[in-house]
Amino acid sequence: MVESTDFDRFFRAEHPKLVACALAMTGDRESARDVAQEALLRAYRAWSHVGDFERPGAWVRRVLVNLVIDGQRQRRRERSAVGRLREETTGLCDPETDRFWAAVRALPDRQRAAVALHYVDDLSVAEVASILKIAEGTVKASLSAARSNLAVAFGKEVG
Repeated sequence: MVESTDFDRFFRAEHPKLVACALAMTGDRESARDVAQEALLRAYRAWSHVGDFERPGAWVRRVLVNLVIDGQRQRRRERSAVGRLREETTGLCDPETDRFWAAVRALPDRQRAAVALHYVDDLSVAEVASILKIAEGTVKASLSAARSNLAVAFGKEVG
């Protein structure tokens, strides 16, 4: 078993470098500190394995990069969803768009959730399946049924 002092030394040596790297990627000191802390926390939790690597610093840096990229993607999705929501709530949407979203809200629960997660939150079928704890095929079927129901609601031919 690796002693905690090994991780302590690793932490003291790597923390400032990780914060600097994250700062270069994010441009925000607080985010950089948070990401560096999360990467080191993950290293600590897996230290019995990571500590045996030839270059544990490389492992923790890969985690750091992934965390920064994931965080940026999440913020982009959030900004996009907020922008769409802001348009709808500030009256910038036309009556047809309002009618469309009213029809979406009238869908059965699973279809409504799948539509919101997939089209509004821009999540993949796999991500929607994970969130709803259903199979990917069920998500696809729900989206297909939702599209059919919406087409009927708008008097479009299905098929």
